[in-house]
Amino acid sequence: MANTIDIRRRIRSVKNTQQITRAMKMVAAARLRRAQDRIIAARPYSAALKQVLASVASRVSEKDHPLLQTREEKKVLLLVVTGDKGLAGAFNTNVLKVTQNTIQERGWTDLQLIPIGRKANDFFKRRAIPIRHQAVNIFQALSPEHGRELAKIITDDFVAGEVDAVYVIFNEFRSVISQIVTVEKILPLERPAEDPAAPAIEYLYEPAPEKILSELLPRHIEFQVYRTLLDSAAAEHGARMTAMDAATRNAGELIESLTLSYNRIRQASITREIIEIVSGAQALD
Repeated sequence: MANTIDIRRRIRSVKNTQQITRAMKMVAAARLRRAQDRIIAARPYSAALKQVLASVASRVSEKDHPLLQTREEKKVLLLVVTGDKGLAGAFNTNVLKVTQNTIQERGWTDLQLIPIGRKANDFFKRRAIPIRHQAVNIFQALSPEHGRELAKIITDDFVAGEVDAVYVIFNEFRSVISQIVTVEKILPLERPAEDPAAPAIEYLYEPAPEKILSELLPRHIEFQVYRTLLDSAAAEHGARMTAMDAATRNAGELIESLTLSYNRIRQASITREIIEIVSGAQALD
């Protein structure tokens, strides 16, 4: 059985850990608020832009823009978005697990990866899958420039015919306690399904739809990539805040258990000393 010195030392260690987890929870909560505001503000613009471009794309042929060309998916480029740090529960593990399952289910053999985040880079650099580009430490100061850089890489590869499709796997932020791993297709732009019951509406475009697409489609790709990064950043802060909250509560429960054990040992020691004193007094009598 452990003595009181060992238990006191362990209680002190757990209290120090609890202070760290509590501080990390507060930091994650502060960062989550800012990240949540950014992604909530970006979603309406992203949805409206996607809807407009899908409507315009449905009125032009695939040959009018290279980013609309649909090809058989033999060569695939996959973006995998994780965090740069751990201590966020299953945030990074879920993304990596879904990535492996998706690759097996879809049978992608000619595959290239763009791991985003240090955890994804550390995981896939030990695998046999070729890495097209690496992006680490971008979430410390995330900006639209990061989305623009990644979008240029994937659009150049798609236009050059080096890849037939581009997908991204990331944690979509739903709420503080809910992050959903999502597999989303970026290129080529998917056209909306035609509804035969919907009335046919003719629009007048100025300039022509082809000109609109040539201007807006690259920006749309940039913003969609940037939106996934914002989603992942907010989801990571939410997951870390939840994990640190659970760790703080677990540390409190462990401190209570250790304190109870410590008091029991002290009580047993005091009782034994009293018995020894009484036994000695009786022996003297």
